Amino acid sequence: MRTDIQALRALAVGLVVLNHLWPGRLGGGYVGVDVFFVISGFLITGHLMKEVEGTDRLGFLRFYARRARRLLPAATLVLVVSAVTAYLVLPFTAWERTAWETIASALYVENWYLAAKSVDYMALNDQATAAQHYWSLSVEEQFYLVWPALLVGVWALARRRSAVVTAIIVVGAVSFVLGQIAVSSGSPSAYFVTHGRVWEFAVGALVALLATRHGIRGRAAGVLAGVGFVAVVAAAFLFDDATAFPGVNALLPVLGTAAVIWAGTGRAHAWHDAITANPVVQWLGDISYSLYLWHWPLIVLVPPALGRGRDLVTSVSILALSLLLADLTKRFVEDRFRSRASWVRSNARSLTAAGSMMLVTAIVGTGLVAAYGHENAKYQPPQEATVASCLGPNALVDPEACGDDPFGPVSVPTPGSLSDYTFTPEECSTPTELFAQDDFRPTVECDFSGGDEAAPQVWLVGDSHAQQWQGLVLDLGRDRGWDVTLSYLGACPIADVPYVGFRTPAPDWEVTRCETWSEDVQQGVVDAQPDLVFTSTAARLEFLDDGTDRPQVDQLTDSFARIWGVWTEAGVPVMAIADPPLNGEVRDPGCVDLEGDDPRVCAVDRAVAQPPDPVALAAQRVPEVGLLDLTDYFCDPALCYGVVGGLDVYHDGDHLSLAFVRQFRDIVAAQLPETV
Repeated sequence: MRTDIQALRALAVGLVVLNHLWPGRLGGGYVGVDVFFVISGFLITGHLMKEVEGTDRLGFLRFYARRARRLLPAATLVLVVSAVTAYLVLPFTAWERTAWETIASALYVENWYLAAKSVDYMALNDQATAAQHYWSLSVEEQFYLVWPALLVGVWALARRRSAVVTAIIVVGAVSFVLGQIAVSSGSPSAYFVTHGRVWEFAVGALVALLATRHGIRGRAAGVLAGVGFVAVVAAAFLFDDATAFPGVNALLPVLGTAAVIWAGTGRAHAWHDAITANPVVQWLGDISYSLYLWHWPLIVLVPPALGRGRDLVTSVSILALSLLLADLTKRFVEDRFRSRASWVRSNARSLTAAGSMMLVTAIVGTGLVAAYGHENAKYQPPQEATVASCLGPNALVDPEACGDDPFGPVSVPTPGSLSDYTFTPEECSTPTELFAQDDFRPTVECDFSGGDEAAPQVWLVGDSHAQQWQGLVLDLGRDRGWDVTLSYLGACPIADVPYVGFRTPAPDWEVTRCETWSEDVQQGVVDAQPDLVFTSTAARLEFLDDGTDRPQVDQLTDSFARIWGVWTEAGVPVMAIADPPLNGEVRDPGCVDLEGDDPRVCAVDRAVAQPPDPVALAAQRVPEVGLLDLTDYFCDPALCYGVVGGLDVYHDGDHLSLAFVRQFRDIVAAQLPETV
């Protein structure tokens, strides 16, 4: 066993764990995953090529049986324990995604599940699940599935190691280019997709094939190893969540890892042995797989189990428990199942056991899906909400009459669908062709008029921060007999200058869709002449580029004011809804759940939670535009809260709760134009 590779494993898992526990201190610790990928490429390719060159063939069943014995028992244990614990300690609203990610992880497609969810705007607000870290294991398993066939196929055609090297270089180069294209496009899925990671395994594979024949000796090897270790550690400290990754930036930790492995090939001793061969470092490398498996579920599940946030004491306790469970799992699960005589003697028995473990995990995940469905069915929102005088924002209309602390604990829980701002009542149609682009259908009509052609035509348009108000608008529509048109595009402002992105630059296809929809809505309002247009957007998180290099708040404000001016000049009344105070951008979105007895501790300074909003600023600039600025129903003069009038204010880190929004009905009705 090479102590330098064990040390690399220890370094890699240490970086990942510290990054997850203290991301502000080690923002680039995620590069530990890239270290693991290079090591896997090196070891697997070395083993495979030794067999292929020696026998001209490869025992595929033996290879996969050995992989299954090595990886699946511990992975299954942690997945099942995590899913059951999630059922016991998390609110049922978290069960569904936990369940699906458990199933995806059991089938080793978690990275593709996350890639698909990452391009779903609504999914950007989902909380991390206890199975999320299995994405990297999924990438590895997909590599193990394809790589042996590639090596055997090339060897069968050429019978030369040089041909295999050439094939690996080509595959690695293609993967690198594809990965860099995805990163450069701003696609949030770029981090997870397998084809953008294969080149990292390929680098390790090249070291396996070249280092034994082109070794480095003496002082040069020592220097190379030192440079490699420094490169990996430097990446961990220099990178953070804003670093474009993997792509070109991943070269630093990947080549650093390759340098350490290459330098250690064929060497009995090295200058760094005093550190890397230390028993503690070797033990950490030995338990690295189980430590990787356990640490993340503990980070997700321990705080809610304790009913407290993740402070220093909790984080240190999670670290200690992770190490303990990893050591026990290594000794009593990994080692025992890997060397189990009946499995070692029979590839078929090993693979059957592997399939059984995957099936058991999938069954547990399916059970959690069913449990979620059963609970969620109890909390379907009513077609029409009842407004209570001291509930939610109404508690601040007359605080003295309501008596109790308006910012105290939740008195009316709103789980599941009761909180889901995307709820639409039965009067709403299937998506219409209005503003459609290919298979994209952003528009729905909700007719509360009973077919009255003279009924007021009311529109609600914008991104998901307009959609979060639809519960209120639709309730008003039912009261007043409106014919309501809803058109949304998440993360997209209705603007008349080039769109850049939401939080980060958007890929070209997203920019095109946003700008096309935005132009269609701008003209559509003028053409349709509705009796009232509500509009809102998450302008503080969206970016434009009008070519002036001015602050974003100015560019957005000017754009909104121009568009709304055109609408009002065309005779269309406009009601802009100011964006509510920020949530996940300024506090832990789970704070209110963890601090249920005293949610006041989750309060945030008003100036921080409610920075200048281009929506409100633009409305103030156009006198004909009405402004619904409801900030005083979320905040007192100093602080903004996560619980108001006994209701949770927010559905997730970025959107309001449906139940809270519906309580604004009487407050907003008093501010509407008399014409509607």
